[in-house]
Amino acid sequence: MANTPLFPVTVVGSWPRSTELVRALRRKEAGEITLDEFNAVADGEVLACIRAQEDAGVDIISDGELRRDNFYSFAVDKLTGMQLMKVSELLDYSRDRARMEEMLRALDVPSFAIKSPIVVDRIDKRQGLGLALDELAFLREHTDRQVKIPLPGPYMLTRSGWFEGLSDSVYPSPEDLAADVVAILREEIIALRDMGCDFVQLDEPILSQVVFGEESTETFMCAALPNRRDPTDELEFAVRLMNETLEGITGIRTGVHVCRGNWSRREEVLLTGNYGPMLPYLSQMNIDQLVLECATPRAGEMDVFKEYGNEKEIGLGVVNPRTDGIESTEEIVRLVRELLQYFDADKIFLNHDCGFGTFAERNVNTTEVACRKMRAITAAAEQLRAEYR
Repeated sequence: MANTPLFPVTVVGSWPRSTELVRALRRKEAGEITLDEFNAVADGEVLACIRAQEDAGVDIISDGELRRDNFYSFAVDKLTGMQLMKVSELLDYSRDRARMEEMLRALDVPSFAIKSPIVVDRIDKRQGLGLALDELAFLREHTDRQVKIPLPGPYMLTRSGWFEGLSDSVYPSPEDLAADVVAILREEIIALRDMGCDFVQLDEPILSQVVFGEESTETFMCAALPNRRDPTDELEFAVRLMNETLEGITGIRTGVHVCRGNWSRREEVLLTGNYGPMLPYLSQMNIDQLVLECATPRAGEMDVFKEYGNEKEIGLGVVNPRTDGIESTEEIVRLVRELLQYFDADKIFLNHDCGFGTFAERNVNTTEVACRKMRAITAAAEQLRAEYR
């Protein structure tokens, strides 16, 4: 892409939200203030987020997902047929409430704070709205840098939205829902491209749960997973949906983001394992870039990429958003050099592992630390550019 430097620095998506912004978000959801009144607060926060990224030297920026409750639940505001439900509310529909409550405690999940978009009727776009066209318009108005728009991936939106006892009266199976999800996402990505978006990132975090989670575990982001088939079938389903979503779409960079959980700072409760079991499936997706957590030791060794060198771009996670310590230039450069054994320099983008504020009421870090970590990535990129240009 024109004007993209070597080792471009970018963000995964979310940025820490202030208490004032979260309060305004909740008042909007409760009908206490209008959307325009909410945006009067959000616009200022998004502008500050844009300037913070620019000041840190980020090459491809996002709006921090600051208008969203979280990275996938915001779909309720943009689509008909969905209802935003707290995990604590979904407990009433769980087939084994006691087991799910025990799991939530063990995983350090705040069931009162995390919300999911549950399908309760036929889904469609609200008139005149896309999922993120308003976010892109604001970004394009206020920066001349390349911009990234994160969207929930088709598998994520399907699997998190379909809930037995709530969705099956309209969509008998997740596959039935997936057809409408794919159509909506295709139309959205084409519209984003035509409005000048440079990069669409499709978030598929629950693929890690499919591969590394216990087979019987009900994840709070996807309560339908106990009904899942064999993990291979689920991964093939995810590949099919991604390829149907992106079929024939050109003129915009696309990526898929896979993480290992970003709701807690307690690394021991998050998923562990290298990317080996996922890479055969991720490589089949007709996308440009794999955006992967690699800064955390839980992501495993780099040599799993040996057989997949240069097949895709890699959005390499080089700093951990859940820690206070600021990674050194040397640490980041060393991680990049490990990957350079398998990928050419022009295939490697640099980003943080996951978002700094995935869920509105549970930032995993502060704005100050986020800025310092992004500056650390930029410093490493500058050193690498001098060496590999």
